[in-house]
Amino acid sequence: MTKKIDMGPQGWNTWDVRQKERRGEERRVELADKMLRKKGGEGKVAEENGNPGGGGYTEDGTVDLRGNPVLRSKRGGWTACSFIVVYEVFERMAYYGISSNLIIYLTTKLRQGTVTSSNNVTNWVGTIWMTPILGAYLADAVLGRYWTFIISAAIYLTGMSLLTLAVSLPGLKPPSCDSGINCKKASTLQLAVFFGALYTLAVGTGGTKPNISTIGADQFDDFEPKEKAQKLSFFNWWMFSIFFGTLFANTVLVYIQDNVGWTLGYGLPTLGLLISILIFLAGTPYYRHKPPTGSPFTKMGCVILAALRKWDTPLPTDPKQLYELDLTEYAQKGKYRIDSTPTLRFLNKACVRTEAAPPWMLCTVTEVEETKQILRMLPILIATFVPSTMIAQISTLFVKQGTTLERKIGSFEIPPASLAGFVTISMLISVVLYDRFFVRIMAKWTKNPRGVTLLQRMGTGMVIHIIIMVVASLTDRYRLSVAKDHGVVESGKQVPLSIFVLLPQFVLMGMADAFLEVAKIEFFYDQAPESMKSLGTSYSMTSLGVGSFLSSFLLSTVSRLTKRNGHKGWILNNLNASHLDYYYAFFAVLNLLNFVFFLIMTKFYVYKAEVSDSMIILEEELKASAGHVVAKQEAASRFNLT
Repeated sequence: MTKKIDMGPQGWNTWDVRQKERRGEERRVELADKMLRKKGGEGKVAEENGNPGGGGYTEDGTVDLRGNPVLRSKRGGWTACSFIVVYEVFERMAYYGISSNLIIYLTTKLRQGTVTSSNNVTNWVGTIWMTPILGAYLADAVLGRYWTFIISAAIYLTGMSLLTLAVSLPGLKPPSCDSGINCKKASTLQLAVFFGALYTLAVGTGGTKPNISTIGADQFDDFEPKEKAQKLSFFNWWMFSIFFGTLFANTVLVYIQDNVGWTLGYGLPTLGLLISILIFLAGTPYYRHKPPTGSPFTKMGCVILAALRKWDTPLPTDPKQLYELDLTEYAQKGKYRIDSTPTLRFLNKACVRTEAAPPWMLCTVTEVEETKQILRMLPILIATFVPSTMIAQISTLFVKQGTTLERKIGSFEIPPASLAGFVTISMLISVVLYDRFFVRIMAKWTKNPRGVTLLQRMGTGMVIHIIIMVVASLTDRYRLSVAKDHGVVESGKQVPLSIFVLLPQFVLMGMADAFLEVAKIEFFYDQAPESMKSLGTSYSMTSLGVGSFLSSFLLSTVSRLTKRNGHKGWILNNLNASHLDYYYAFFAVLNLLNFVFFLIMTKFYVYKAEVSDSMIILEEELKASAGHVVAKQEAASRFNLT
């Protein structure tokens, strides 16, 4: 017989609130139980909650394509990620098979000048990296990540196929010209077909790039400690695996393009892309999916507009008075509720209840905090633009430098673009050394499980970029002195100097990528709100896009300004008569100033939740939660309320 206790109106209201909190915490009970088992606990938490074993379903809101909950043992994890990682190897082979040697095709086949061809490459690469903003929007707001990826992959493959035709059919390319004198340039039609194919390809990558890595990260449940631990190392090994495809492109495909032919050289990347899409489709039965959660731009726009409309509304002293939904509403959808923070307090006005304001002007605390998280990352994003400009030099001026140097080893001639393979090799080695040794050494010193924070890792990469440009400037100064000594400045003939003199700047670029690029992807993914992960991932790609456009702007501007008052200019078609040493020195100074800006921005940055501490925080939180649930049940049993 149930004993009824008269707790009074206040007591029953309090109990009702606690019951709601209990239901909101039930999702974490199974996870807490497993954590306690590992620590030698009794493992009774889940059973006392009436949910022994928890059914093995994921707890982060992931579903199958039909919208049904998924069993953790049947979908996701490294089984699903294996298809995604293999896809990325082949896709990177396809992309870099085009981009690495594109400047050589533009100058030798379409017969464009140094500045024009370099800008065409960087403008296209910039578009490649900017279109992911649209792809992220479609994924988060309309189609979901999987279907956005599938449709975009079809467009991507169409562009690659058209590009292969453009370099193969005689009517779509200029006639060959071995003499190099009075050669016929590409017609308007030929340029339209070639660049039309390139930009069709760019539209396709806009939907694949921001979603493929996010789909991979979605295969790990943050509510399961083992999977969360796997997710923490996912981005390192993600970068490690995709650079295998890049290495193949920068060596084998580049050699085929220079020595066998462009038809086969572009046909193989197209075939590789087709294979990668088929591999991804084969893994469909194993994927977990997060359904679209609405447009992030609409949410952010509502928050900012609501705050502006209420600019004169006073904020309550107690953050609990701000508007927020019940915890259970978030728990039922597998989402996170975020508490109010003191940063960017003006936006908190969007949560203040007012009688005159229409309903759409009342935002939840979580919506405001999500907007803050996206806005807080903007200064860090801006600080990555200049290093991204340095990356653009790999496939443009660095390659053009290589064409002026001796490239033969016996009868074998090294393709200039293949030096980019050393960026890949250096990157692969650096990532392994970082993960296996650097993290362990630094963790003992800093007591941080990640060794250093993500922003510290990014800052280290920026310092290396300064060193790269100093080395590149000194190397080109040496190249120009050798050219002068051998009288090949005006003729533009080959400088009697090995192409391997450029090796240090390529190797250092790979080291910089291991620090900056890996940390950048992980930072923007981790710090983005849970409902805006695709948008967060697109931030790192936007950085590369803006960096490429900035490279085009700087190259054109410097070329134009240095030709004033009768001067020759720093960047000419004849690189032996140019001054790339001055240009690279300018980049070194620009990187130094940008690093100072980055240090200032990081000083004021507040982490959403530092990923390096996330496992410790999770463990402590779950222990507290489990103990809280058990205590409540024991208290309730005394009153026969359960």
